[in-house]
Amino acid sequence: QVQLVESGGGLVQAGGSLKLSCVASGNGFSNFYMGWFRQAPGKEREFTAAISWSGGSTLYADSVEGRFTIARDNAKNTVYLQMNSLKPEDTAVYYCNAHRVLLVTPMDYWGQGTQVTVSS
Repeated sequence: QVQLVESGGGLVQAGGSLKLSCVASGNGFSNFYMGWFRQAPGKEREFTAAISWSGGSTLYADSVEGRFTIARDNAKNTVYLQMNSLKPEDTAVYYCNAHRVLLVTPMDYWGQGTQVTVSS
């Protein structure tokens, strides 16, 4: 069992920056792929960024490529999302996700979300 707690959201002007953090409790953090998803009002939750167990591989949605950076610190059980050059369309609730496949069974855990609001 993994519990995820996000922090770092807030209100920022367009062009500004925010850094989100997600702290995991429980065992085996380094066994999980970690990701960030977001959900804007009236829209479905969408993939934003992901990082492999070691941090050596990352993946981004086209909409955030070059502006957002995902990173992890396995010693601190924490994953980060550095968001630069923020746009009003980045406004959403951001969710942390932990994913692994145990044998053939996918396992996903979610945080409660943190609100990011970008004003124009």
